[in-house]
Amino acid sequence: MRSPGLASTSVAAVGSMLVGAGLAVVFAGAPTSSSAGGTAPAFTPPPPKPPPATFTLAAGGDLALAGEPTRALLAGVRRFLQPADLAIANLEGTLTGGGSSRCVADPQAGCFVFRASTGWGATLRSSGLTMLNVANNHALDFGPEAQAETLATLRRARLAFDGLPGRITTVKAGRVRVAVIGAAPYRWAQNLLDVAGTAQLVRRAARSADVVVVYLHAGAEGSAAGHVTGRGEMYLGEPRGNPAEFAHAMIDAGADVVLASGPHILRGLEWYRGRLVAYSLGNLASSHTLSSGGVLGESVLLRLTLDARGRFVRGSLVPLRLDAWGTPSFDPGRASLVLLRTVSRQDFGPRGAAIGPGGALSGLSGAVRTP
Repeated sequence: MRSPGLASTSVAAVGSMLVGAGLAVVFAGAPTSSSAGGTAPAFTPPPPKPPPATFTLAAGGDLALAGEPTRALLAGVRRFLQPADLAIANLEGTLTGGGSSRCVADPQAGCFVFRASTGWGATLRSSGLTMLNVANNHALDFGPEAQAETLATLRRARLAFDGLPGRITTVKAGRVRVAVIGAAPYRWAQNLLDVAGTAQLVRRAARSADVVVVYLHAGAEGSAAGHVTGRGEMYLGEPRGNPAEFAHAMIDAGADVVLASGPHILRGLEWYRGRLVAYSLGNLASSHTLSSGGVLGESVLLRLTLDARGRFVRGSLVPLRLDAWGTPSFDPGRASLVLLRTVSRQDFGPRGAAIGPGGALSGLSGAVRTP
């Protein structure tokens, strides 16, 4: 609608009046120029914002080795490990040529000790692994000297490790700074029985890293240990912690994902406050050291993409089957996915992870971390 007060005023005059009032004026359809007779400069759109930083994580369960290295052991999972920015598993045992066994190996007496050649370090690295958890009951199978040689072997192979008392291992995964804390119920590890102390370590890690990952080794073992009970667990007379209580406390303290091994059988996956807990990733591989009969031979690799705030972007489970010697390969029958679907629903109800037919994970709608 035209203003009556401007009815007889020229466009140029209106412009002069507004400019005089300190207002910039551009008339529609009129060319603009910084100099007389010039043409309007071409509009240059601002550069697009870079996509949010994310990283990929591949996680497996227990890795128990013996003898000299062979690339064939992890050949069947190499293609799933190598693309990841961070690929982690639990080193169940030692890489050493020396040391004294803590007991006489005897399955009937419950004594299992694991020792493998130091040559395994380079083989594990070339298979795609980038980090190993050393917080477990077999880290001191051959004494402190063997443990020290194991850690030196990992360093030479450029394999990061986590799990020592008070240790926060920080790595760069893509463009994201990731802190990893390993825990197990032993004095030579960050002790998961000390829930408050480990939570404090998580809070410290969260102050300096973008994302915090906790890898625990906990719970009872064997084919009858496939459920998360919500109670303290025992095995061979020793306390193995309360995995659910511990995992929840770590997320409350600032952890973004909790991974676990130890039971040697797959356990369910839970969404807790928008963060994923994998209560046991089963056995990743063994050199004829771990039983792989029946359900103990069903395994997975967990693959996650998280953003720089630890939020779930996408994820999947790669179904694996271990042969009689402990060598993993892709399982086209996807038996492990059926198992995980069942126990996740039974143990956690609506908080259980939804697993698609091909292994895709769905985030739990509305499950967010509260301040």
